[in-house]
Amino acid sequence: MPRIIYGTAWKKEKTADLVELALGQGFRGIDTACQPKHYHEPGVGEGLAAALAKGLRRDEIYLQTKFTPLAGQDPQRIPYDPSACLSQQVAQSFERSCANLRTEFLDGLVLHSPLGNPADFREVWSAMEGIFESGGTRQLGISNCYDPEVLRHLCETSRVKPAIVQNRFYAATGFDRILRAYCRKNGILYQSFWTLTANPEILVDDRVKALMAKHGRTAPQIFFRYLSQQEIIPLTGTTSAVHMGQDLEIGDFELSDAECQTLAPLLN
Repeated sequence: MPRIIYGTAWKKEKTADLVELALGQGFRGIDTACQPKHYHEPGVGEGLAAALAKGLRRDEIYLQTKFTPLAGQDPQRIPYDPSACLSQQVAQSFERSCANLRTEFLDGLVLHSPLGNPADFREVWSAMEGIFESGGTRQLGISNCYDPEVLRHLCETSRVKPAIVQNRFYAATGFDRILRAYCRKNGILYQSFWTLTANPEILVDDRVKALMAKHGRTAPQIFFRYLSQQEIIPLTGTTSAVHMGQDLEIGDFELSDAECQTLAPLLN
């Protein structure tokens, strides 16, 4: 999985062009969802097809999408039969995603949020496990899961454990410190979204500014690089070609242990 992923939420009719641009700039990870309310998944497929036509190979790209339960869907634009059982909804959503994305397999299939009813949660996850076991996806994951006990229970009771947790990364959840520690201990990759939008105070912190001057980097580059060194994979949804290039440059420098220790209190 790349150390930074391009997120496609809220791009609407610009989705195809932005995905093609991101892949052209060098992004090799794309995140989307089968949720017309916030994502234009067919546009992701169109942008991906355009990049592949220019010589990019499918096996060079990490492509993940999400199954979104009914509660997270626009009632007027549900991408599966809402009257079907949950396992069929998962199957239909997966088929729709593969058609939208013009791919025969996914690198990651993520449950957009835990379901409140334990039996429903089990049924949905079991259906996702079936897709994994049949080769439809290489990894399973869960998003918007902020309770470490929910994640622990899922890991302990499932046939296929989640390989990915994708959460909003902000102070209100304590930056998921306990949950991230569980992820590290159990080999689960942690992805962050709204990483910049939810943390404007971090980007203007004097400690970040000092490292900006020292390394000749932008505030987002310093923050993304720091997170990368903490085993966090940030999503970025920028629409700027300049910012895309800057985001990808976080692999071109490294923060020392002492510099990371300087920034550590920002996440406390």
